[in-house]
Amino acid sequence: MTHAIVDRKIRFALVGCGRISKNHIQSIREHAADAELVAVCDIDPEALEAAVRETGAKGYADIDDLLAETNADIVILTSPSGVHPGHAVKCAHAGFHVLTEKPMATKWEDGLRMVRECDEAGVHLFVVKQNRRNATLQMLKRAVEQKRFGRIYMVTLNVFWQRPQVGYYDQAAWRGTWEMDGGAFMNQASHYVDLLEWLIGPIESLHAYTGTLARDIETEDTGVLTCKWRSGAMGSLNVTMLTYPKNFEGSITILGEKGTVRVGGVAVNEIQHWDFAEKRPEDENVRSASYETTSVYGFGHPLYYRNVIDVMRGKAVPEVDGREGLKSLEVLIAAYRSARDGSRVNLPLEL
Repeated sequence: MTHAIVDRKIRFALVGCGRISKNHIQSIREHAADAELVAVCDIDPEALEAAVRETGAKGYADIDDLLAETNADIVILTSPSGVHPGHAVKCAHAGFHVLTEKPMATKWEDGLRMVRECDEAGVHLFVVKQNRRNATLQMLKRAVEQKRFGRIYMVTLNVFWQRPQVGYYDQAAWRGTWEMDGGAFMNQASHYVDLLEWLIGPIESLHAYTGTLARDIETEDTGVLTCKWRSGAMGSLNVTMLTYPKNFEGSITILGEKGTVRVGGVAVNEIQHWDFAEKRPEDENVRSASYETTSVYGFGHPLYYRNVIDVMRGKAVPEVDGREGLKSLEVLIAAYRSARDGSRVNLPLEL
């Protein structure tokens, strides 16, 4: 049981000052009454200097130096995915709580190790799944929990985005590698993989095809995953980073016995169809739940941080802890094994 922090701000340290770090810096800023960023760390001197300049936090070029000196409570990992496990274990051993970006790891064994080491050290392991907090998906989650669909028959998710070679993959050597990044499923579509179990429930089995059709990377730029849930529902997740000329669609469609819903837009930000046999007063909120977005990240990071802060205050339980994070990692690893071996993979991976 960790000690609740009630008499001061929750202190955060940030490791990795790249693209996604700005969402975390802004989220802490929005919770300034409860949270502060006290340290930033990056091995790239330019990225580190920019982060220090923007935040006023103390800068470190090495995570070991940060852990030895900082008075932070939680270390945020926005470093390349492949180093999350090693960083998380170091933080846990040094007594810090861990908040890691998705995917929590690129290997199944590493994800299990992160949960185990944080358990043994008695620290929290938070895994960022900010899309769950978007208003559109919150409405959809409630409808599923209230069993408004009746029996769910079919579920389809599409992630039709654009990630160019120049301007994205070539920006950093780790991008598109198996060890550090993972492919279109693991990196770009991981929040959509998360929806498969979070919304619909445990998966019984899946089959995947992946291909590297146009990008000069190790991992896939395109893939199709089909799955059958234990409930009997069937569905697919279709992913490509090759959409011309820009991000086109991030959507989920659920077809059930008593309801049909499609949440689309570029990043599940528009409720485009909402039809149930039984009408409810909250159906009036469908239009207001949709929002404009220029970013595939949505607006969930500050809402995610609210839960983290409340957990540290002793007022809440984690919405997405390490074990919850493992659920989507398990589906990802199963998909890659299926694509590699040309076979159906049954879940869970381990009993």
